[in-house]
Amino acid sequence: MGKDRFLDHGKDRELQRTYRGRAAGDDRPDEGPREGPETAVVVGSYPRAAEAAASLAEMVELLRTARVDVVETMVQQRDAPDPRTFLGKGKLDELRGRVEALRPDVVAVDHELSPGQQRQLEDRLKTRVVDRTAVILDIFALHATTAEGKLQVELAQLEYSYSRQEGLWQHLERLGGGVGTRGPGESQLESDRRLVRNRMGVLRRRLRDVARSRGVMRQGRGESGVPRVALAGYTNAGKSSLMNALSGAGVSVNDALFETLDATTRAIEFQGFRLLLSDTVGFISGLPHQLVDAFRSTLDEAREADLILHVADASEPETRRLEQASTVDDVLEEIGAGEVPRLFVLNKIDAVDADTRRELAGRHPDALRVSAITGEGLDALRERLADVARAAMTHIDVIVPWQDGATLSAIYSQGRDVRHTETREGVRVTALMPAPAAARLRAGVRGAGA
Repeated sequence: MGKDRFLDHGKDRELQRTYRGRAAGDDRPDEGPREGPETAVVVGSYPRAAEAAASLAEMVELLRTARVDVVETMVQQRDAPDPRTFLGKGKLDELRGRVEALRPDVVAVDHELSPGQQRQLEDRLKTRVVDRTAVILDIFALHATTAEGKLQVELAQLEYSYSRQEGLWQHLERLGGGVGTRGPGESQLESDRRLVRNRMGVLRRRLRDVARSRGVMRQGRGESGVPRVALAGYTNAGKSSLMNALSGAGVSVNDALFETLDATTRAIEFQGFRLLLSDTVGFISGLPHQLVDAFRSTLDEAREADLILHVADASEPETRRLEQASTVDDVLEEIGAGEVPRLFVLNKIDAVDADTRRELAGRHPDALRVSAITGEGLDALRERLADVARAAMTHIDVIVPWQDGATLSAIYSQGRDVRHTETREGVRVTALMPAPAAARLRAGVRGAGA
């Protein structure tokens, strides 16, 4: 990848600048495209030192997924970041020295920066600066493969960059600074923002069309009466691996964050009971709100499910796992899925030792401990899913006339636990049926209700 990939997407070098100020390479000859991944210095500000290690490790993993090599990490410990420059004066001077020595392609900040903070850092460091949100958006852009996914990511990127347009056109001189003296630079900036607004409007309309289509499909699945189960969890917890183990869906399971963006739904059957299982995009701490909004139609798979399998990584330290679970709960609440019943599933149980297994059993007695890789615990999970499907079905007790063989055939094909006895009037049948099918049967034949 070229070293100017973040937020510029191959535009002319003069137009790549997010803000005013000279980029790191502006004072030396243009070296042209170089081989190998980009390099980055990562910096974060945390109120407590205990938070730094886990958060920085996650940021490094995000950058690795974005194909960037981290050459150094720096930590500032203070109650709150500086509102103007993010870093305090001393730490900023230290960072400037390391940037001059290491000459990284980008400085990545493990935090969401305001436009002003990003501008100040770029001016002082003389290099590109990206925040956590920009890195996540870049990863989504790398992994988007379907038309809907690409529309969602582009909309999120434009919403993020809209307030960061200032400075993109500073190579066009302003004529002055007062009323009546505004020059072509500001006119170009306004024109650029108008183009961005127009593009966002087009994308929103297209996504509304996609959402309507997806809604029609969901409505059809809902009318079938087949229970819907959604997989949700922190990114890289193994949701897609679990999806493949349960359904054979063939979802990509590379060891990378946000490997799966597009919702995948597959019909699965256990013990004669049919369910619809959906894999959704993974969550992460500080998931940009632009992405939550853009992917809302995809995340509706979780909101409209009958059960959410909350998948967590059993190999994570307990404190970290609880933080991740809280993040998942917050996002589910944000999309309106807070009231959907959940089953906590500890995946990757094969990666922990016997002592940790006992600790997990004590701390999470109601959780299922499974391994999508070895198959351990999957039978117990299938049993629970079959119970969900069974509970969603309606009990019928009807008398089918002797001559109505079509109805009797429908009961046997759609029903479960079917039992029949012969009577003088016809065949008395008891069974568990999907609710819509049960309603149609009761309307068409005589018999007792549930």
